[in-house]
Amino acid sequence: MTAFPPLDQFLDPVALAIVAGGTLLATLLRHPLADIGRALAALRTLPRRRFDGDALLGQLAALDRIARRQGVVALDRTVVADADLADAVTAIVDGQPPAAIVEGLNRAQSLRIERHVAAADVWAGMAEAAPAMGLIGTLIGLASMFATLRDPAAIGSAMAIALLATLYGALFGNLFALPIAHRLRTNARTEATERARLEAPLAALAAREAPRRAVTLASVA
Repeated sequence: MTAFPPLDQFLDPVALAIVAGGTLLATLLRHPLADIGRALAALRTLPRRRFDGDALLGQLAALDRIARRQGVVALDRTVVADADLADAVTAIVDGQPPAAIVEGLNRAQSLRIERHVAAADVWAGMAEAAPAMGLIGTLIGLASMFATLRDPAAIGSAMAIALLATLYGALFGNLFALPIAHRLRTNARTEATERARLEAPLAALAAREAPRRAVTLASVA
């Protein structure tokens, strides 16, 4: 039975530095620092469950019941953790029409999608750059090997750089960066779909409460 080679045979600091440093440099040149920061921050969201709008719909149903019993002004005293839902409720309390509510939700949705796409693009760019940096490391290793053909001791280290740089680039790009980019895009699509479910009930609440609020304000005046 053939024994698996020791793991230290797959470790080469020079090859690792070429791939990691080249990928980092390519990423810094391609993307703004703000997008890179978002891409790194997005790693915290990967272990979470995909976004589910049921909880927000349940909270919206509770807010609807409060508005029916106490009037829409009572919603101003409620605590809503989700920023989009809170902004929509505030707009409804202020008497905004349904079209304005939907427009605000769509605007927030567009900005969120833009941020998610930017973060996913950073990881997708790293997935593209890493194998290319591995190829550059291979060329550097081969050039070093041909330059030291008269020194058998140096050929081995040069060949290690050539082979391991390609390995590092392929592994990082296909087993790390690319899966992260796909996960972020999938999560973003799921959240966009789930949040779209809020539009109709919020618009209905705004349409129902706007006339009632106008009557209330007129009676107060």
